[in-house]
Amino acid sequence: MEKYNLILGFLDKVVHDSRLMPTHVSLYTTLLFQWKESRFSVPFRVTRRELMQLSKIASTSTYHKCLKELIACGYIRYEPSYHPQQASQVLLLTDE
Repeated sequence: MEKYNLILGFLDKVVHDSRLMPTHVSLYTTLLFQWKESRFSVPFRVTRRELMQLSKIASTSTYHKCLKELIACGYIRYEPSYHPQQASQVLLLTDE
């Protein structure tokens, strides 16, 4: 049930949060997909390449801008790996 509350909570926030643009929604939706693919691991691992490809974000600067803004707005926690062979970690945050 927690999974559905997270998804529905985000969709509700999208309607009311004027800071979120389509690229934010696309990136967050991709994060939800990657979370599902990781069998709902907390936290889960992601790579920039996969996230950009799946969210249809072509520019690295747009990707980093959206990621920073999702962090600043309290939607995710992100821990970069700084290692080319190791994925970064993401935690999707809730209001609870």
